[in-house]
Amino acid sequence: MDAGMLREGIFNLNTRRFGTVAEVMIRRLFKLGRSKNQFHDLYDDLKNHRVEVKFSTVRRKNTRTITEESVLNCIADELSSNRQVKFDEWNNYEFDCNIQQVKRDQFEVLYYGLFFSDKVAIFRIKSEEIGPKIYYSDKQHKGNEGEGQFHLNEKTMKIHLDNYLYQTLSYQELYELLE
Repeated sequence: MDAGMLREGIFNLNTRRFGTVAEVMIRRLFKLGRSKNQFHDLYDDLKNHRVEVKFSTVRRKNTRTITEESVLNCIADELSSNRQVKFDEWNNYEFDCNIQQVKRDQFEVLYYGLFFSDKVAIFRIKSEEIGPKIYYSDKQHKGNEGEGQFHLNEKTMKIHLDNYLYQTLSYQELYELLE
């Protein structure tokens, strides 16, 4: 395996497996421990902080509507198109990465981020900073108290870059970290 194969594999993982890769990356990068319970992902033993990890892959929006008539063509389009976005080109495309199931009272620090086609952007925010500034909504699911979401997209990305970007990694650096 090389860094290119790593990237392609990451973009093809299902949600839970993808989340585990992000957790391993953050745990190794910041030398964090395993979680103390099922309500957070990792633990910072030096600072006594519960740590949550949320990541997404960045893909250009596909604006073609799936209908009964177009379903097979839309699926075929997905197989033949590469919708991955480069980090430096994020403002050239429509995309929407939903950071969801954010339970602010279950952690002190959130590492969140985006897997672009050429690098990984890692953001860090304290739980008490999660609010209107990043367009956080606590209305994710009906009846889910204390749980919310925010979106990273071409409209909100600059806020995150200017205030919460912690680090970027190339896929070669990520490969070496995971080796």
